[in-house]
Amino acid sequence: MVGGETETTLKAGMPMVIVAVVGLSILLAACGGEDEEGAADTDTYPLMPVPTATELAASDRKWSAVRDVVEKRCVVCHGCYDAPCQLKLSSPDGLLRGASKERVYAPSRLEDAPLTRLGIDAKTEKGWRELGFFPVQHNPAMSKADPSVLSRLMDLGHANPPPENGPLPESVDLNIRRKLSCPAPDQTDDYMKDHPHGGMPFATARLADDEYDLLSTWAGTGAPLPGYSRDLPDVVTQKITDIETYLNSKDFAQLLVSRYIYEHLFLAHLHIEGDDPDHFFRMIRSATPSGETADEIATRRPFDDPGKAPYFYRIIPIEGTILHKEHMVYEIGPRRLARYRTLFDPGNLTVKESPPYSDAAGGNPFTTFAGIPNEGRYRFLLDDALFFVRSFIRGPVCYGQVAVDVIEDRFWVAFLDPDSDLSITDTFYLQEAALLLELPVSAIGGDLEQRASKFLSEGPAEYLRFRDERYRAAASYAEGPTYNDVWDGDGTNIDARLTIYRHFDNASVVTGFVGAVPETAWVIDYPLLERIYYDLVAGFDVFGSVEHQLTTRLYMDGLRREGETIFLSFLPPDVREPMHDEWYRGPLATLVDWLKEQPVDTSTPTGIAFDTVDPKAEFLETLLDRGPQLWPRHDPINRCSGTDCAPPDTVAGRLRALADHKAPFIKFLPDLVLLLVETGSYRSEIFTLVHDKAHSNVAFLFREENRREPDDDRLTIVAGQFVSYPNFYFRVDASDLPAFIADLQGVSDQTRYMAFVKTYGVRRGSPDFWPSVDAVQAEIHSQDALQAGLLDLNRYKDPKSADKVE
Repeated sequence: MVGGETETTLKAGMPMVIVAVVGLSILLAACGGEDEEGAADTDTYPLMPVPTATELAASDRKWSAVRDVVEKRCVVCHGCYDAPCQLKLSSPDGLLRGASKERVYAPSRLEDAPLTRLGIDAKTEKGWRELGFFPVQHNPAMSKADPSVLSRLMDLGHANPPPENGPLPESVDLNIRRKLSCPAPDQTDDYMKDHPHGGMPFATARLADDEYDLLSTWAGTGAPLPGYSRDLPDVVTQKITDIETYLNSKDFAQLLVSRYIYEHLFLAHLHIEGDDPDHFFRMIRSATPSGETADEIATRRPFDDPGKAPYFYRIIPIEGTILHKEHMVYEIGPRRLARYRTLFDPGNLTVKESPPYSDAAGGNPFTTFAGIPNEGRYRFLLDDALFFVRSFIRGPVCYGQVAVDVIEDRFWVAFLDPDSDLSITDTFYLQEAALLLELPVSAIGGDLEQRASKFLSEGPAEYLRFRDERYRAAASYAEGPTYNDVWDGDGTNIDARLTIYRHFDNASVVTGFVGAVPETAWVIDYPLLERIYYDLVAGFDVFGSVEHQLTTRLYMDGLRREGETIFLSFLPPDVREPMHDEWYRGPLATLVDWLKEQPVDTSTPTGIAFDTVDPKAEFLETLLDRGPQLWPRHDPINRCSGTDCAPPDTVAGRLRALADHKAPFIKFLPDLVLLLVETGSYRSEIFTLVHDKAHSNVAFLFREENRREPDDDRLTIVAGQFVSYPNFYFRVDASDLPAFIADLQGVSDQTRYMAFVKTYGVRRGSPDFWPSVDAVQAEIHSQDALQAGLLDLNRYKDPKSADKVE
């Protein structure tokens, strides 16, 4: 709940002049990364010969060992939208598509870019050549046996590797926003002269001779990348048929339910209940019905009109490598369908016609899906809260510093109970609030300032006033919110408590409350959860213009504040404003608060009788004790005392000396460090060291360095590994762990940190680099095979003496 008087039109509109106009100019200036060479003339490349089924099967058998090596050594950098030069080597189609000089992540572009989604926006080699992609393979049909781009760059990398135990040459840039050199076949000679350290794998240790020989020989032949061939068991096929039958009912009510499900699962890696843990599917809209070959309908967003012709929801296999950074698992099958029938009981649906498709419909799910009961929609999201929050994080939106610097480095999340959420219990709440909840994507074109004011100031501010008034007037909140108003997972669902981490230019989420009590926390209700999803996932276009990128993130800034405000409403009124002011320190943050945000509510009561002088910690830790107690009350490394802590004679117990306190050494560590502790067995104990960076505020998208407070940084240490983009590895024998800890505690400047890296670090050029990568990957699969995926090494650091504290 929030309080305060209605703001003036001037006050509501001023931030948009500042944010929309100035913000756009800053973003254009700050975001570089144009490609170096000119466009490739893709019309000059003859198409690869199409092998027969027999030839393809023989090639796959001959080169069967290639698949595993390509995954472990190539896909770790070339696997997603952020793959350099759009070269995706995670599937045969990606290799055939080749590379491009155009970036997907190009935040300075003024217009939407053409779509280049693999397997969707073009489905033949000819189609990709027309979109500007050029080949990286040798074409065996050509009379002149030109080596492939791949084989030549692998030869360069093998002949000229980086130093084994020292920094990379200054000419090697690892910044994800660096200018890319994407040489077409006729530009490779010049590239190799200009970039002698630009071989593949880029800026990493030399491949083992057997791996290099296999890859180099295969790449030079022009043979396709071996694919996965697998016949589905009849029981899995039948389950897929049942899912498609359910989704494709022609009843108006079911059509709306299916549309809602699709718009929330279009990025999901669907796992069929009871199937093997390494087999996944995705949901598409197809021009062909069940029983026929799927023909995906390509639209920019999931809520775009699929056309007048009949379309069908289909479940199709995901072909290619599973990447951790985009792996969002959603179980579906008979149990899930039974749950859908409960949540979306046809007897409770009032749908007489299908709502039209449009930007406005996609920008306001509350009106589009008004025919589906609000409680069913909210519980649909809560059932898999981790999946949906993970979709905010692993979807295309979370790329780069600007993408995620609107959230704190670590915070805890809980959810308002459906029985306490007025948007669920009050029939008229969402009907009256719907127009205030429109998202930026609901209107395109016209005056930028007017659009920005509507979606980034006027609507959100008016909704917060509306919410405040309704909750103040609700009889159920007369004495203020209590613990019973926070969802407890219905006794079984561990997703009811989450920890979200920000790692400078990417993020992670895990279940439970991990680490010390954080600076901030959120409590999320249904309107907030749905809007976050439609802002960051369904409505986000990775190929969109600078305006779209900016408004998406600025709108999310308001949603973050809303979650924090609901959390504050559970605390005593007298601590709310001081706590909020501590989160948003600095004169500019204070000004933005005055212009944009409702005043903090310091009058409505809380229904909780607090017993300690730290109500924030008391409230959050009590949430772990109430109800079914699905989560550990203590964190044995970062938040514990006495017997609740990891035993002192264990690796975890020893690492406690580094956690949950301020120390000079922390500021020198990358955002994410994986520590491999050799225990004498064939496996290592792996711990994730998370650098929690302190800021005066996270109120702005730009100039983060001006708001950093590195002396207040802390370290959270987590057993196992849960991140997609490791920044660095340290390896140490268990017997040397005390020395490792002491040496790390002794780091007080960059010189000492470099000495520490030399002793314990695994540099990109180190002979231990690839063995360490393999050890971590094996540990991920041993932790949870269903959730495992290949890590991305694009953000792996190369420490240097001149590095500055970020």
